[in-house]
Amino acid sequence: MLDDNGLRLMELAGRKYCCTQMMVILALDELGRENPDLVRAASGLCMGLGDCAGPCGVLTGGALVLGLYAGRGLDDEAPLDALPLMLETYRDWFAETTRPYGGTTCGDILEGGCGKPHKERCGGLVASAGERLREILVENGLDPAAGREEA
Repeated sequence: MLDDNGLRLMELAGRKYCCTQMMVILALDELGRENPDLVRAASGLCMGLGDCAGPCGVLTGGALVLGLYAGRGLDDEAPLDALPLMLETYRDWFAETTRPYGGTTCGDILEGGCGKPHKERCGGLVASAGERLREILVENGLDPAAGREEA
């Protein structure tokens, strides 16, 4: 039986969002926000930068999510000091998680089948990455349900 997050992922996949966009949408959902511009911008990272040779969208989408919470967005704002370590923690987790697939590129994870997501691998990675991102945020004193303005 699927939980609410699993159902949401199925819904987003059925609406043809890529993994990167799903990562961003799930974070925006948690914040109670919509941001079509950010979701649109995330599409530039879909399918390993378009040809599956680049990094998996779950990796790049997760980096976008961490930046959403801890990055700089205004002239008078600085990124949180913890952001580089948060990114490193996520990147290391992702590399370890995808090691059985042979690497962190979209092509590695899709077994060379560029253009068609691997249902179990991709869905599982998005779900587990969302959990890991929430852990990283909490470990760094950030509330996943609160935006940067409330941190």
